[in-house]
Amino acid sequence: MKDARAVQRDAYTLILEAIDGGIYRPGDRLVESELADRFGVSRTPIREALQKLETQSMLARDGRSLVVAALDHNQLAELYVVRGELEGLAARLAAQHATDEEINVLAAMVAEDAAIVGDPDALARANRRFHKQIHLASHNRYLVQQLDLVHRSMALMASTSIRAEGRGRATLEEHQGIVDAIAARNSEAAYAALKSHISRAFEVRLRLDAQRTA
Repeated sequence: MKDARAVQRDAYTLILEAIDGGIYRPGDRLVESELADRFGVSRTPIREALQKLETQSMLARDGRSLVVAALDHNQLAELYVVRGELEGLAARLAAQHATDEEINVLAAMVAEDAAIVGDPDALARANRRFHKQIHLASHNRYLVQQLDLVHRSMALMASTSIRAEGRGRATLEEHQGIVDAIAARNSEAAYAALKSHISRAFEVRLRLDAQRTA
């Protein structure tokens, strides 16, 4: 039988994964009873998980209700600045410390993802896996922890920039450039390639946001 802390952790993870997977989008209201029914968990660990997510700014108050938070323009810009630097550092360290097997996995991911370039949702999931693999290949646990926090906040974006026309193919080309630099053990080129990749994604997102608000 699971102890209380395990149940609370499971409830937190389930809600977080639902946000990350787009089941709950920015602005969506989260109701304890509905979440308990959906996940088959009692309301007490759900309530504790919601409180934790609120303290982490993943949820916001709308009157008496809790809703999935949304990022404003300034928050988005700040997040991308931090993400670019941390992701670039992960690529730099991966070029120095990744095993040959880890590099082979990264290369295989890029090759396999070519088959789903026309499916934005599938490619977005593959993109997260690719970046996570680079994080792990950095062999720096503290950097991985910080990147996990950044990527958790990325779940608060209403849509993926990969949906933009042509962005899927460009993403794979940029991923290939990152892998090539890591495989060549060129740490500075790997840093520059990944940071440029994040910058281009941010630019695309800004264009998409401008089109929605026009």
